[in-house]
Amino acid sequence: MHRPQADSNREWDARRLGWALAVNGLLSLVQLAGGWWANSLALIADALHNGADAAALAIAFYALRLARRPADRRRTFGYRRAETVAALINLVVLLLVGAGLFYEAVWRLLRPEPVAGDWMMILGALALAVDLATVAVLWQGSRRSLNLRAAMLHNAADALSSLGVLAGGAAIALTGRAAVDAWLGMAIGVWVAYHAWRHLPETIHILMNGAPDHLDVDDIAAALAAEPQVASVHHLHLWRLDEQRDALEAHVVVRRADLNDIEAIKGRLKRLLAERYRIAHVTLEIETEDSPCPGSTA
Repeated sequence: MHRPQADSNREWDARRLGWALAVNGLLSLVQLAGGWWANSLALIADALHNGADAAALAIAFYALRLARRPADRRRTFGYRRAETVAALINLVVLLLVGAGLFYEAVWRLLRPEPVAGDWMMILGALALAVDLATVAVLWQGSRRSLNLRAAMLHNAADALSSLGVLAGGAAIALTGRAAVDAWLGMAIGVWVAYHAWRHLPETIHILMNGAPDHLDVDDIAAALAAEPQVASVHHLHLWRLDEQRDALEAHVVVRRADLNDIEAIKGRLKRLLAERYRIAHVTLEIETEDSPCPGSTA
């Protein structure tokens, strides 16, 4: 993809995120006010979930803008990992929200209060419509951006929560059993926490410079060592710069007879890494068998 086209896509993605942020923020306020009026924990839970997702969209929006900055003297790798940091913040907040909703739902079960089921249905239906519209808006960008894909999945989860609120409101209106509201609030809290916990390990893995799950370090080392003019490979480090870029550095020991062919060897190895493993950011240090570096067994 050409750079101008990529920049155009990111600008369009930022506009979509901005639209989704505005609508979801307004929806959260309306739901929160309606939940307070209807005395519905499930509606308040869904409002807080939508509010957390609106905050997630805001952070994702800022991170998307920040990620477009070029590398500088302080951030020599650039700012694209800002989106991963944003994901970590959002996931931790969602875990706290989920735990808080579960705790409040338990207390509501112990001390039941009357709930207006009709308001739950009205605002649940409104939230469901907005969530589905947001998913539709973010769908195209999600195919090329993990950041947008995560935002889209959050809103897909919101749609399920809103559907639960709508169904719960109908159940309360028909049966008069307010305990349904507390059980729904508990279920939404568990769903929010699960949704956050599920994505947390991958986010931490990237920030800890972990190797990409789709690449095997031993397989790559063997592929490099299979080059006829390579004697051995050590100090091989593989990590993710961000959600879309992988990086590798390694020390490559070449046979002494091939010292005049060092640049050609290095070029072949880099092409191998780019074509077979899609690793574009590669740093190779060439050594000889007679002059190994300290700690070459690492």
